[in-house]
Amino acid sequence: MYNYIIGKVTEIDFNSITLENNGIGYLVYVANPYSFVEGNDYKVFLYQQIKEEDNSLFGFQTKEEKDIFLKLISVKGLGCKMALPILAASTPSGIIDAIERENILYIKKFPKIGDKLARQIILDLKGKLNMEMSDTNTSKNNNDELIEVLKGLGYKDKEIKSVVGQVDSKLEIEVQVKEALKLLLK
Repeated sequence: MYNYIIGKVTEIDFNSITLENNGIGYLVYVANPYSFVEGNDYKVFLYQQIKEEDNSLFGFQTKEEKDIFLKLISVKGLGCKMALPILAASTPSGIIDAIERENILYIKKFPKIGDKLARQIILDLKGKLNMEMSDTNTSKNNNDELIEVLKGLGYKDKEIKSVVGQVDSKLEIEVQVKEALKLLLK
């Protein structure tokens, strides 16, 4: 099994990258392929899935992303191809927070996640995602989640940056979004 590969990104596709190492191009499925830059070197953490008809590599830019991915695929009914879009649509801290607070609505916003699977994710993972974060990291990650939500609503980076600092990051994400929207609509 592979832990990581350091190599150069030679191709970027809509759901994968090709990572070249020692003259071999590895096809690696990733959550956000456009966060990589073609021609640059990266350390990509890997998970290898071996099935009867398939041998696939899934890549992550951080160890935390890989850890969350491994926890997600341990949930009954949630495979690799469903877990990857969850990472693409959120941050590891956002996923952990939603599971710990039993926020079914947040979990259901991910592609192909219905009510039943959202409840299964919470049932299987609540209390098992103990990632230690300092208050500053939590604040930064809460801001990251707010930024992602506002981007999803169609706001531009400049608009988002003007209000994120004015919203208390210790509030629940729903309240943060409401506060940010009030500021954006002024």
